[in-house]
Amino acid sequence: MLVLRAQSGERAAFGELVTRYMQRAYYTALGLVGNHDDALDLSQEAFARAFRARARIDPERPFFPWLYQIIRRLCFNHTRDQRSRRLKLEKAGSWLTDTTMGRRPPSPDQAVMRAELREQVGAAIERLPERERETLVLREFEELRYREIAELLGIPIGTVMSRLYRARRSLAHEIETAGTRPGREGGAGDE
Repeated sequence: MLVLRAQSGERAAFGELVTRYMQRAYYTALGLVGNHDDALDLSQEAFARAFRARARIDPERPFFPWLYQIIRRLCFNHTRDQRSRRLKLEKAGSWLTDTTMGRRPPSPDQAVMRAELREQVGAAIERLPERERETLVLREFEELRYREIAELLGIPIGTVMSRLYRARRSLAHEIETAGTRPGREGGAGDE
């Protein structure tokens, strides 16, 4: 087993764990901090910390949930430290725009509308409370099931559901009000 080999000091085994989980770690961090460079740095730092703490890994349990807790702490600390600057979630709105506008190639007007909507969604996700943002990222971007999210976060499934409800309601409200603010021509969904 890779974890046992890594715990015994075999660097190649830990390297295999990194290879296996680096992309997932990066996308998790990206969903939590919203910036490519920060996500890359934080996911790499998570593996460095995991290597130093490898003796504490439970070889009977899956590796990624343990690594996720490290990523989560790093990202939340980073976000708290970076409150003064705005972070962009580069592709956060793609799942929403695809469902609201379909998957056919966009016209120039639709492309502009999608870009605006992505920007609005990214900004709205940034403003969500950390716990709601984290739960939304795990569900919508990591595509985890409610039970998996509950296990990762150590919370009841009902709490997962209520956090998702509040996050989605906040996003919908932000997007709806953004389309009716002065200086805007119609809402994001107008054609």
